[in-house]
Amino acid sequence: MKKEAFYHLEDPTWCGGCGLYGLFTSLKKAAVSLRIKPEQLVIVTGIGCHGRFNNYFKCYGFHALHGRTLPVATGVKLANPGLGVLAISGDGDAYSIGLSHFIHTARKNISVVFLVVNNRTYALTQGQTSPTSQQGYVSISTPFGSKEQPLDGPQLVLSAGATFVARGFSGDSSHLARLIEKGMKHKGFALIEVLSPCVTHNKINTYQWFRENTYKLEEEPSFNPKDKMAAWKRLAKDGKIPIGLIFQEEKPSYESLVLVNEERPLAFGDLKKDIQSFGKILEEFE
Repeated sequence: MKKEAFYHLEDPTWCGGCGLYGLFTSLKKAAVSLRIKPEQLVIVTGIGCHGRFNNYFKCYGFHALHGRTLPVATGVKLANPGLGVLAISGDGDAYSIGLSHFIHTARKNISVVFLVVNNRTYALTQGQTSPTSQQGYVSISTPFGSKEQPLDGPQLVLSAGATFVARGFSGDSSHLARLIEKGMKHKGFALIEVLSPCVTHNKINTYQWFRENTYKLEEEPSFNPKDKMAAWKRLAKDGKIPIGLIFQEEKPSYESLVLVNEERPLAFGDLKKDIQSFGKILEEFE
């Protein structure tokens, strides 16, 4: 299967140089490598520049309300666990209005890959400060600099019990594609935060800035992604930002615990009720 199999006819309308192009390339590489057919994959998006992914990537898609990406993705996975489910959000969509869903989906350990496109700004609405903007960040919403500490998504989700935590960079599509592959093979919730420059509104966290301020965990021979304490230390350490597989462990997935038979999806069940049974149900409420 070729990468072109996952193209839609529409051309992306993202700004030239947007990090989303790198994620788009990575996602196609991962899908081809895993030999996923378009009908085997569902992408659920939220509100933000990433939300147009469904228009460009050839598979099933659902454009959810702001911050409600994960509840929809959870419903899709429970209705038909045989589908691969990718949820895509921005840092605002995931870590602000959708923060509660983020934490609870992680602790449930449902088999959804959550790609959080982190450009450290609200790009769609002209560049306001987001939950991941650095303290002092100057924007149209914080003209005198942000007074808040930034939120660290991987740290937060690790504390919530996530079984797969990773971070990639949209400027290195091959490395990011490998992380997406691993996440899609994982049985359970997988967070992959994607450092993604916004070339229009964020002039600080550029491609060059990320290249100079990140390092790959796999280049450290002593690092073990199965060691949770080691993952904590890497995430809590000041300095360069670690990218790669941060932590992974095996635990029963949510769908394996709550579904009676994963081989017989609810989506293909007979939901029809005969008139007699329906009448008895109505009588109970009279």
